[in-house]
Amino acid sequence: MDLLGPLLLDASRSLPRANAVTFVPLHKKRRRKRGFNQAQLLAQFVAEASSLPLLSLLRKTRRTAPQASLNRARRVTNVERAFVALPTSLSSVWLVDDVSTTGATLNACAAALKRAGVRRVAALVLAVAT
Repeated sequence: MDLLGPLLLDASRSLPRANAVTFVPLHKKRRRKRGFNQAQLLAQFVAEASSLPLLSLLRKTRRTAPQASLNRARRVTNVERAFVALPTSLSSVWLVDDVSTTGATLNACAAALKRAGVRRVAALVLAVAT
C-alpha cells in the first residue's frame, strides 16, 4: 500500500469531502480463499490519511462470475443486486475499488448504498481498464 495508497489519496483531493470511506466487498468464500480484500486495504489507507472513518457498509450477498471473464453486457447483469448495504444516515461516502472496467460493480455498489440512505457516492479506483 505504500506505493498505491498515495495514488488514491491524491485522487481523493479532487472529490467533494465525504463522511466516511467504504470499499467493494468480496464474497466471503473468495475473501477466505484470497486471505485479504485489496479494495479494503486501499480504502483503509485513504481513510487513515484523510482522517475519515473506514466503514464496512456493503456485503456481497451471492457469488458471481469473475467480471474479467465477461463481456460488457454480462458484467452488468452479473452484479445486479449482488450487494446490500447497511442502513445509514451518512450523506456522502467514498467507495474504493482497485480496478474499474465497465463500472458495473461500482454502479451496483453505489445503488445499494443509495437504497440504504447515502445521498452521494464518489468512486475512487486505482486503475481504469478499457
